[in-house]
Amino acid sequence: MTMRQLGKTAGRRAAVAAMTIGVLLAATPAQAAEGGSGSGFDRQQLRQALSAVHEAGMFGLYSAVNDGAKSWRGASGVAEVRTNRPVTSGMVHRVGSITKTFTAVAMLQQVARGKVELDAPIGRYLPDVVPGERGQRITVRMLLNHTSHIADFVGPAFPSLYEGSPQSLDDNRLRRFTRQEVARLGLDAPPTGAPGSTPGVYSNTNYVLVGMILQKVTGLEPEEYITRHVIRKAGLRHTSFPRTPFIPGPHSKAYESLFGMIDPPRDYSVYEVSFLNTAGALTSTMDDLNRFFRALLRGELIGPAELTEMRKTVPVEAGGVLNYGLGIYAYDLPCGRFWGHSGSVFGMATESLTSEDGRRQVSMGVNRTKYQTIDESGQVVPHDIDYATASYLLLAACGSSGDAQVRAAAPQFVPFAVDQVRVKR
Repeated sequence: MTMRQLGKTAGRRAAVAAMTIGVLLAATPAQAAEGGSGSGFDRQQLRQALSAVHEAGMFGLYSAVNDGAKSWRGASGVAEVRTNRPVTSGMVHRVGSITKTFTAVAMLQQVARGKVELDAPIGRYLPDVVPGERGQRITVRMLLNHTSHIADFVGPAFPSLYEGSPQSLDDNRLRRFTRQEVARLGLDAPPTGAPGSTPGVYSNTNYVLVGMILQKVTGLEPEEYITRHVIRKAGLRHTSFPRTPFIPGPHSKAYESLFGMIDPPRDYSVYEVSFLNTAGALTSTMDDLNRFFRALLRGELIGPAELTEMRKTVPVEAGGVLNYGLGIYAYDLPCGRFWGHSGSVFGMATESLTSEDGRRQVSMGVNRTKYQTIDESGQVVPHDIDYATASYLLLAACGSSGDAQVRAAAPQFVPFAVDQVRVKR
């Protein structure tokens, strides 16, 4: 069945929109076992498991795995389909919503300095942006943990997705949205619930507003503040907010399939992602992501009190229900609890997981997104890529691929595709 056929009824169009709009997140329903992160670290197994994702249909992918002092870097497949240029493990990658963790760290630094109160109303900081009762009821914490119920702006910014068409993606390829524009798109849309109520609903608008608060209290553009006080403090050398539609440094193409709406997949590596700004515009490498999350969880970027606040979770709907903290969320894997985030832009998706002690880590980037199909009920049909990805991530995190657990978890666990912002027409 084609996406055009799926788009014939309003209900199916809504399902397509729910699957295509927003930032992709991956979560697993597996229950945590006793003990900490996995101890197995077989480089040959990691290499084979990563290659299996390419063999299942992913064009190209790269990953970095750490276990204490031990590390492994790998890549499989091609960075460019037309030329067969191979991917390499150090490629710069658009990491999408992992940007939110960086933004949350910046905000918690301001909390530590007494410039911002987590439970203060956002109207105190942005009276002209969110005036009146709404500005008094929604707190900074609600923005950070997605319980503000401010709607996501991506649907209104890309309206053709409601109709089962990728036209908006191409129309906006080089369009530069301002922070104020995208914030207004989300604020003007119907709220998804009462402020503070759970489950929360994942929304990129929240983190654009967090960026606006950062600008208000620091006097700096939020991207500049994050660069100076988060990226540089963590010692990251290949992480930045690009100033142009181009990815800085050696990189892959970015192939978007949009659940069959784009066939063959189209390259969106040259794209103006300013519409995501402090919600999702960062580029990074897999090594840098591991370094960042290790520094964060070891208390090198924020203090213990702020880190405790960051790890207080609430249920948040993002296609599935996440245990979401303040810009970070928990993955309960068979070998224990991991923290991290994931994200996507058109054509690129990323996963990053770190054990609670910061010892075991895996970050993974892929250059093809929304390669699955959607069934008659509007649900994503798992692809062989999803099973192979889940198997690789479990191996990298826990030292065991747990193939039986992967098969049992799907279709609830569809990496890079199941956890979506729900946009209602």
